[in-house]
Amino acid sequence: MEILTTPEEMRAWRRAHPVSLGLTPTMGYLHEGHLSLVRRSLAENEASAASIFVNPTQFGPNEDLDRYPRDEEGDLRQLRELGVNAVYLPAVEAVYPEGYQTYVTVEGVSQGLEGGSRPVHFRGVATVVTKLLNAVQPDRAYFGRKDGQQLRVIRRLVRDLDLPVEIVAGDTVREADGLAMSSRNAYLTPEQRAAAVVLSRALRRAESQFADGVRNAESLRSGVRAMVGAEPLAELDYVSVADSETLAEIEGEVAGVAMVSLAVRFGAVRLIDNVTLGEDA
Repeated sequence: MEILTTPEEMRAWRRAHPVSLGLTPTMGYLHEGHLSLVRRSLAENEASAASIFVNPTQFGPNEDLDRYPRDEEGDLRQLRELGVNAVYLPAVEAVYPEGYQTYVTVEGVSQGLEGGSRPVHFRGVATVVTKLLNAVQPDRAYFGRKDGQQLRVIRRLVRDLDLPVEIVAGDTVREADGLAMSSRNAYLTPEQRAAAVVLSRALRRAESQFADGVRNAESLRSGVRAMVGAEPLAELDYVSVADSETLAEIEGEVAGVAMVSLAVRFGAVRLIDNVTLGEDA
């Protein structure tokens, strides 16, 4: 497994390996959610790469950039054991050199939800994903469905800028009790960890209501709010029932495919999750 630390090194490696290539972009501190994407990349391509980069431009001034969990040695060991061919591991200065001033903004689908709570987040995501795709030049890039809005922002980015890459979505990987795997789960106290299962339970309530024929979007939102509100350690940031492609909030009846999503705080820890109602997106 080769480790590349600059865009020039990464592109040189790619030129030397003109085969079908999959990329799994990560911010490190790898868990089974990441590894499931890596395994799919390995299965579907002749070569597979991963990137590890904690992207500062997607963190706001009061967010957790400095304490974001990191384990570079453990990450590289896991990727090597899986058989990944190359890891793009740039320093911040390699991605954003001195004087950097160019950013990518995706309108529409980045507004609201995470975009409303974290105003700079998706500008940073769109910028770094564009730079990663330019450096690695994969045929396919693998992202998880847990970050539902991010997935849709990236799909729109690739479509609008005519980027020659297929965006592949992997299913959310969950703990045995239903909590979606996330690097930020490491921040939770034991009491918060036990309470955090309320996210998946609330989403399962929405799925159950939908299966029972409930189509009113506010009724679905209310069911999620009620379940989260019953958990004393949980502070609801938002709950959304939105069009699965545009992420426009649905008022009235759900007529097509919808994404139900929520963000919940447990002290200083903020977790997100989502499910799709109707055919999968």
